[in-house]
Amino acid sequence: MNTDVFNQLSSLVRERSGLVLTPDKGYLLESRLLPVARKWAQKSVDELSALLRSKPDPKLIRDIVEAMTTNESFFFRDIKPFDQFKSLVLPHLLKKRAAAKSIRIWSAACSSGQEPYSLAMILNEHKLQLSGWKVEIIATDLSTEILDKARAGQYSQFEVQRGLPIQLLVKYFKQEGDRWQIDAAIRSMVAFRPFNLLEDLGSLGRFDVIFCRNVLIYFDQPTKAKVLDGMSRQLAPDGHLYLGGAETVLGITDKLQPLPEHRGIYVQATPAAVPARAAAG
Repeated sequence: MNTDVFNQLSSLVRERSGLVLTPDKGYLLESRLLPVARKWAQKSVDELSALLRSKPDPKLIRDIVEAMTTNESFFFRDIKPFDQFKSLVLPHLLKKRAAAKSIRIWSAACSSGQEPYSLAMILNEHKLQLSGWKVEIIATDLSTEILDKARAGQYSQFEVQRGLPIQLLVKYFKQEGDRWQIDAAIRSMVAFRPFNLLEDLGSLGRFDVIFCRNVLIYFDQPTKAKVLDGMSRQLAPDGHLYLGGAETVLGITDKLQPLPEHRGIYVQATPAAVPARAAAG
């Protein structure tokens, strides 16, 4: 792949998704886009590039962007954020939303669905406490193909072995051949929809909890600031934002701040956030 081809394709991906590909990621571009090239009857990524120049078909552009932005996921990834959700955030919501009896959660860049389904299983384990409540889990991703997989709720043996406790596998999954099908009740708790984080987040509404883990690491600084500022506007005054272990708001936005003593959780940097921090402590 020559420099012109790399620059053309990486610029397209950056413009449409915010994903920054540095020159040392040429191998990733090649490996991810070769199947796309074959799908479009091209023998190589160079030929795919030439096709894109001559015929910028919106479907071709979508296939290229989705191939580069589809990342792996697994159940209860890094476990601690989900433990924090159970022991810290959910009790706060049960107390503070007792009158409204409503909770809204957003799983941003949800990939193949393991994160929102992990949250759904946790909430289902507390269904007696949440009886009569309206609980919404909105899960979004740029890739329509990966969302189809998420909606289907079918996972391989390898996928269910990555982070999923055996008791939850037995309780919420049924083996069908070499695949594991998640329970319909859990699937019904999650609403999947296509969404680009570069768009106006206002259309999604306000959330009590936002999970946006291991996403910002792929963006440049201005894009990170844009996404975080947008999420701050959609986060409830006492809401909680989860980022990945290698991500932070520090030096990027002054609208959010870390929740003291709880790594990876962020709250509004306003007086309205103080009750949430006090409750968390």
